[in-house]
Amino acid sequence: MTAALDHPIGPNTIDDWLAADAPADGGRLELIWGYWVVTPPPTGQHQWATDTLCHSLRQAVRAAGRSDLFPVTGIGVEISTALRTALIPDVAVLNRRPVGTNFPADALELVVEVWSPGNSRSERETKLAAYAGAGVPFLWEVADGKLRACRLEGGRYMEEPLAGSGLVRVTGAPVPVDIDLGELAP
Repeated sequence: MTAALDHPIGPNTIDDWLAADAPADGGRLELIWGYWVVTPPPTGQHQWATDTLCHSLRQAVRAAGRSDLFPVTGIGVEISTALRTALIPDVAVLNRRPVGTNFPADALELVVEVWSPGNSRSERETKLAAYAGAGVPFLWEVADGKLRACRLEGGRYMEEPLAGSGLVRVTGAPVPVDIDLGELAP
C-alpha cells in the first residue's frame, strides 16, 4: 500500500526563480515555500515610502562613515533553498556591494517591507518568519504611513518603540536613522 504525500513545499525551486523572467508589467515574482507569488506593480504611495526610507538610510550610512553598508531597493534575496523561498524586499541594506540582481540572505543587515492593503496577514507573517529564519538582524514594516522597527532576538523580531511622531531616531537598524514619519506618505 502506498500513501500520497501532501507536502507543504511546492514544486518550484530557487533555481527556477533565478531563471524566471520578471513580470512584464513591473510586478514582482517571489517564491514562498516553492509556490509563485506575483504581486502587481507598486503604487505611487508605496514607491514614495520606499524611496523616502532608502534615502534616509543612505544619509544615515554616510553620516556614520560606514562604507560597508549599501541601502538598495527591489533586489532579489535567496532566503532558503531547503524551504524554496526567495523574496524581494522593498528596501534592503546589504553588507556587500550591490552588484548583481540576487543576493544570499547573509548579505542582509536590514529589510523593509512596505505593506499594501492587498497584502494578506498570512503573506506578512510568512515573510517575517522567513526573514527571521534566515537571520536578518533588522526588519522594518510600514503600513498606513506608520513605521514599525524590529531587532532579531532569539529567532523572533522584537519591536523597538519609536518615540513620538514627526522626526524620530530609529535605532533598530545597522546604524541610527533619523526619519520624518510625516514624509512616509505623499
